[in-house]
Amino acid sequence: MAGKGLGELLVREQLITIDQLETAKRTQKQQGGSSRLSSALVKLGYVNESQLTEFLSKQHQVSAIDLATFEIDLEAVKTVSKEVCEKYGLIPISKSGNSIVVAMSDPANIFARDDLQFLTRCKIEVVVASEAGIQHAIERNYMSKVTYETIMTEMERDSEPTRTNVDIAIVDVEKSQADAPVVKFVNLILTEAIKLRASDIHVEPYEKRFRIRFRIDGTLFEKIQPPAEISSAISSRLKIMSKLDISERRRPQDGRLKIRTKDNREIDFRVSVLPTLFGEKIVMRLLDKANLQLDLAKLGMEPHELEKLKAGIYAPFGMVLVTGPTGSGKSTTIYSALSDLNKPDVNISTAEDPVEYNIEGINQVQMNADVDLNFSSSLRSFLRQDPDIIMVGEIRDYETAEIAFKAALTGHLVVSTLHTNDAPSTINRLINMGVEPFLVTAGVNLIIAQRLVRKICDRCKSQVAVAPQVLLDLGVKKENIDGFTVFKGHGCQACGDIGYKGRVAIYELMPFTEAMKTLVYQSATPNELKRKAMEEGMTTLRMSALNKLKDGITSVQEVMDSSPKDVV
Repeated sequence: MAGKGLGELLVREQLITIDQLETAKRTQKQQGGSSRLSSALVKLGYVNESQLTEFLSKQHQVSAIDLATFEIDLEAVKTVSKEVCEKYGLIPISKSGNSIVVAMSDPANIFARDDLQFLTRCKIEVVVASEAGIQHAIERNYMSKVTYETIMTEMERDSEPTRTNVDIAIVDVEKSQADAPVVKFVNLILTEAIKLRASDIHVEPYEKRFRIRFRIDGTLFEKIQPPAEISSAISSRLKIMSKLDISERRRPQDGRLKIRTKDNREIDFRVSVLPTLFGEKIVMRLLDKANLQLDLAKLGMEPHELEKLKAGIYAPFGMVLVTGPTGSGKSTTIYSALSDLNKPDVNISTAEDPVEYNIEGINQVQMNADVDLNFSSSLRSFLRQDPDIIMVGEIRDYETAEIAFKAALTGHLVVSTLHTNDAPSTINRLINMGVEPFLVTAGVNLIIAQRLVRKICDRCKSQVAVAPQVLLDLGVKKENIDGFTVFKGHGCQACGDIGYKGRVAIYELMPFTEAMKTLVYQSATPNELKRKAMEEGMTTLRMSALNKLKDGITSVQEVMDSSPKDVV
């Protein structure tokens, strides 16, 4: 079916109007000759992928499949190159004898069928799938174990890997066909981590083995175990890309690298190298600005929590503290708040270690221990820079805390982080650090504790029966049990058989009211502070997690793992 025929048939079936067809054709022309009419129609929102797939299935009397839940045969994938798949918008999904089943977004493309038959010398059977589904399947399956094994075989043969692109600030990972095997292998690891939405890559040498793991949605998964003898080559390549000293193997090192992907996205990696007993462990944190969510309304807070946050950050002075362990989303919350405050008439300065994302309009300072540029020295300098809002990456010691509180009490808004278990215990942490109670009560506006919980995969989510006692043990009140419908992800291709896809934050927001200040003067314990905050309407971390459970967003296990039970 040619583009024109598809459009006319959709109009005839009243799935789109003539005006919509003309608009889609103009969009198709603007996108270039390789663009398909179906892509333009979907992009403009005139039809969705499932409507189009169902229509094509009926029109051509072929089966429709959902590639996200279909297990593709790697033997079939080997028969057709990635370039041919991308050219025609198809992917081979199974092979039996002299017959190959191919998923196509346009089953009427007889030129594609003829080319495949000629290239494979096999009979071609066609099923229809969505264009987006095919593209995702291509990305998943052409970065498969087959590719890893091919490159690893080359690396084992190449005892002296060539080091290229040493002086390039941005490495183009898609143009490495002529590079040494170790270069291709490292590029493959980096690009696949991006496609799998990994937040960290762990490169770990042991006595008799060497493994690479990805952290996806907060959980570590082993990706591959290359031969142990090539671990030093891979470490050297990563250190070269990060501008680190490859001859130094005794001390920890920190660096950054930036890569450019096929779709021209530039992604930063924060690199940490740590000498271990059997080599250097390297951990890379992916910093993809395209995935940075800087909209306060999309943080996942309840409306009443969002009101508390805005009241805290729009106060003329005082301190807003965000607490939680590493990897709990504190940076995203702070960057979202600063982005909301970032106006032409506001002077914002930040002291960060490290600067994770560059935000236009904000003066960001990277800490540097080599020249004694730390949080306390930066804060002193900020106060001479006519600031309105100051962000301190972390309050780690008394000196930093003292200057931050003085700034908060002299007409500045200060935003910072602390490592505590919940919001009420932050007060005792500051006092134990040496900050006087009168400074704490005068300076703090709002404390936010947060964690991240995994979201159940929408494609394989189904309701599960849970004993009432389980919900009672989680903290659900007996009268509310009937309102809970619990779900679980059973694993599918869309989520990599994990059952979870993506994460969402749970929050505990504690405004520092007059009643709370009185308790601090009376040397109240964290439990007493928590009890008073709950009386005043604070939603605890466990309550927030239970709300996500009730809404079918997360699971019982995630609630247990992410939030402490409320015992006051």
